[in-house]
Amino acid sequence: MKNEQDFFVVLPVYNEEEMLSSVLKDVLKYSKRECVVVVDDGSTDNSSMIAKSFSVQCIRHEINLGKGAALKTGCDFASKRAKKIIVMDSDGQHPPHHIPKFASMLDKYDVVLGYRKRTSEMPFVSRAGNLILDAFSKLILHAEIKDSQCGLRGFNSKAYPLLRWNSTDYTVETEFLVRMIKNKLSYIQLPIETIYHNAYKGTTPLDGIKIVFNTLKFRLFD
Repeated sequence: MKNEQDFFVVLPVYNEEEMLSSVLKDVLKYSKRECVVVVDDGSTDNSSMIAKSFSVQCIRHEINLGKGAALKTGCDFASKRAKKIIVMDSDGQHPPHHIPKFASMLDKYDVVLGYRKRTSEMPFVSRAGNLILDAFSKLILHAEIKDSQCGLRGFNSKAYPLLRWNSTDYTVETEFLVRMIKNKLSYIQLPIETIYHNAYKGTTPLDGIKIVFNTLKFRLFD
């Protein structure tokens, strides 16, 4: 790794004490501590204490504001300090060994999107919901996005002002894509492993309905 790391890794965290230690251990194999930003979104468990024990950058929301808000806090911080930003979930879904590849691809593209292969590892409800949301996104965005809800993404700091979202919840992934397409940013999609844990806390059917509604709103009115 170069002495001067040109990317930051941003992880939104909400009550992830069970997985956070192992995730950070793996992330730190590919990034310097000072280039990892954990945003604790009002956790009521020991997530903040665990993050601080790894001596990474820690930012805390005193109350839970939502994934989109936590990501924006972290990316606002990172965009002032790095040329590239990698965002990933803190629940162990996203293998950190992809970080160097995502960072290197940002030399050629504005955005790098991860996509999960649909296997038996993915719970049926999630698999069905993602199929529906992906088909809807394709229809509205007029783009072949392979996994519209995957949270492992990268983008350069020049693109960030064009991508910077208003969503505070799980709708963030969709608004991000709408802004990416509207602003004609260059992008590439890279496959990642499909990993789910028993404690998986992802989008619910209600979140899916919100995403569909907001996709239309973002596309038509933003």
